[in-house]
Amino acid sequence: MSLLLLGLRSAAGPGLRCPPVRGKKRWLWPHLKAQARKAKMEGPPKPVPRLRQPNFDYHAEIVAFSKRLNETFSIQLLKTAFVNHSYLEREESRRQELGLDSETAALNLEDNQKLADKGSEFTVSYLTSTLQQGFPNLPAAGMRALLDYLTSQQVLCHVAQNLSIEDLTLSLEFPMSLDTVQKTFLAIIGALLESSGPERTGRFLQDFLIPQMIGKDLFDFWSVTDPMSLLVEQLSQRKIPLPEPRITRQSGVGTVLPLYFVGLYCDKKLIAEGPGETVFAAEEEAARVALRKMFGFAENRRPWDYSPYRQDSSDRKAIHAS
Repeated sequence: MSLLLLGLRSAAGPGLRCPPVRGKKRWLWPHLKAQARKAKMEGPPKPVPRLRQPNFDYHAEIVAFSKRLNETFSIQLLKTAFVNHSYLEREESRRQELGLDSETAALNLEDNQKLADKGSEFTVSYLTSTLQQGFPNLPAAGMRALLDYLTSQQVLCHVAQNLSIEDLTLSLEFPMSLDTVQKTFLAIIGALLESSGPERTGRFLQDFLIPQMIGKDLFDFWSVTDPMSLLVEQLSQRKIPLPEPRITRQSGVGTVLPLYFVGLYCDKKLIAEGPGETVFAAEEEAARVALRKMFGFAENRRPWDYSPYRQDSSDRKAIHAS
């Protein structure tokens, strides 16, 4: 028998091999099922900040951040802008737990509070002067509402999160609160102000904050409950006759979906026209259309003026205000 097997092997030749028998991994399915059960009981893993993950060079990421923005930062100031006070407290407490004295445990770092204050002050002053030049006919209440929108936490955090500021921020909390993200973004503006001056900082705000008004209506920022009263007040200040509402067009009056067009006439001239499901709603919409035209916020308004003269004057006003 052994001689027969030896003969078969020699006949098969050195280049031919028998195919291996495919075995079933019976342990795999119970193992995967146990892992899925464990993951369901423990829940999703806690998020880990990017700077604590492997293959992360913090200095290189800071330099790359400034290059992505196409801005010239002082690297030390930019690093300070990302440091929050909670991070300093945690690091000092960790060093004290290791047995270091208070002097050795103290970090030679500064938090971003001063930079955030400078950035907030410059942002408010620059946007105020820029909006006053862009919308000179807008009253103080509307200007304040527009400024509050551009400097609101929602808008600042939206811009900061799209710039991936959270990945570089040094803070105790993660995920970070909106207050921390807003403060860090304002600190970056303050660092840019000290590094490159007010002109480049103004261009930065012009590129990232002012475009947040695109696609927005004036009354999305400014809540006006009685537009007709506001229109009468503005016309009285300009010594223009009071508006007279007249129905210009109507359709489907006897149906469940009526449509009315009301026009506002001043001195026998049509100044605005608006639609509505009722006459009162159409009259209010016509008043809003008239206010948009009066304040220079109409849909067909001229594009924003980015001429150097206007920008230089805005920068000078922001410097003097800050």
